[in-house]
Amino acid sequence: MGGVEVQLLVVEDCPNEAPAAVVLRRALDEVGLSTVRFTIRVVTGQTEAEQLGFLGSPSVLIDGQDPFAEPHHRPAMACRLYRDDAGVSGVPPIRPLRQALKRAADATAP
Repeated sequence: MGGVEVQLLVVEDCPNEAPAAVVLRRALDEVGLSTVRFTIRVVTGQTEAEQLGFLGSPSVLIDGQDPFAEPHHRPAMACRLYRDDAGVSGVPPIRPLRQALKRAADATAP
């Protein structure tokens, strides 16, 4: 388990970059991917957002896929909000993030 590629996509000066990075690191550690490092990529324009499928800042890509993507969302240079049982937050909720990371790790396991 280590073939998972994880990126944190943000816009410049995103106030949720640091808390999202903390949640992402914690989720990786909790599913046994403590050796997986993620990169932080600053998305600089609408064209890049569309190429990446960037749905707002912060976004997590796991093996190039956004586990929180919904069909009606369009790529945008904007802040992103996530909904979970606790309400709305600017940081991805850890439980579904852990599930998505675990699925990705299981898919790449020998």
